[in-house]
Amino acid sequence: MRWAFLLVAALMLSGQRDAILVPEVSQSEVQVRQGFTGTELLLFGAILDPAGRRAGAQYDIVVVLKGPSAPIRMREKERILGIWMNAESTDFRSAPSFFAVASSRPIDQIVDERTAAIYELGTNWIQLSPTGQIDPEKQLRFSDGLVEQRERKGLYKEDMKGVRVSEQVLYQARISLPSNVVTGRYTAETFAITNGRVIASATADVEVRKVGFERFIEVASQRWALIYGMVAVFLSVGMGWLAGRVFARI
Repeated sequence: MRWAFLLVAALMLSGQRDAILVPEVSQSEVQVRQGFTGTELLLFGAILDPAGRRAGAQYDIVVVLKGPSAPIRMREKERILGIWMNAESTDFRSAPSFFAVASSRPIDQIVDERTAAIYELGTNWIQLSPTGQIDPEKQLRFSDGLVEQRERKGLYKEDMKGVRVSEQVLYQARISLPSNVVTGRYTAETFAITNGRVIASATADVEVRKVGFERFIEVASQRWALIYGMVAVFLSVGMGWLAGRVFARI
């Protein structure tokens, strides 16, 4: 049904001069409950050229899914006298909590590095915005460290053959969200590219939010921070005392 809607919408807009992208996401909302193990998003849509012809074979499709951004401080550890200690550090104004790219072909076969950097078509081109004056080599070292760290956690990823174009007009990509995703608004941006040039783009939003008891805990920690902190300390002390009493009897 959704595929039919996309085709009808694309045909209705076919009188426009520019290429048309009609994107959709399988879930507009992801609910994080207790025991959440992650989920998979299906990002799909249709593309039509200005003349109304089926033109999927003439275009490459790249989908970029970004999570909420936040400032972050990266620290570098150094071995001093046999002990690993914090050494240099740098701050980034804005780093996406999640970043995934799927494309119909490898990015370096679709666009040049300048275009890839403008549209952030890969983990190598994430715009992290360091604060203050920083040496370019040091900036690159910390940027690579941040990307590598989040790749290990499954929060940054690339799939250079992750977009499938079918019937010369429809495309689809699957991107998995791990269990440790940050809640908030995620943006899925789709690019249609031909001859190394982005000729159309469109966005779709996905809301990731906690529900149930997890939602209650999140809201309580924000609205009643002092009470929440006191309860957390009380529970920690109580559990420690109880564990001590139990082990004392063994």
